[in-house]
Amino acid sequence: MRPRVKSSLLWGAVGAMTFLALHQAYLLLDGEFTSIGAVAGVTLLVGIVAGVASYLAEGWLARKERV
Repeated sequence: MRPRVKSSLLWGAVGAMTFLALHQAYLLLDGEFTSIGAVAGVTLLVGIVAGVASYLAEGWLARKERV
């Protein structure tokens, strides 16, 4: 696996876990629980967006660094 792809997958996992930690903090502060499906869907979406954004940002920064 290419290092850039591996890095973006790991950043996606970090984004998903961060969302879950923030959701847990929200619940601990007496937040209202929503369905498991909604939490899982948003977690998946956050992970995908974080992974794609890190992949694109790394490419953009690499091109900018060469100039």
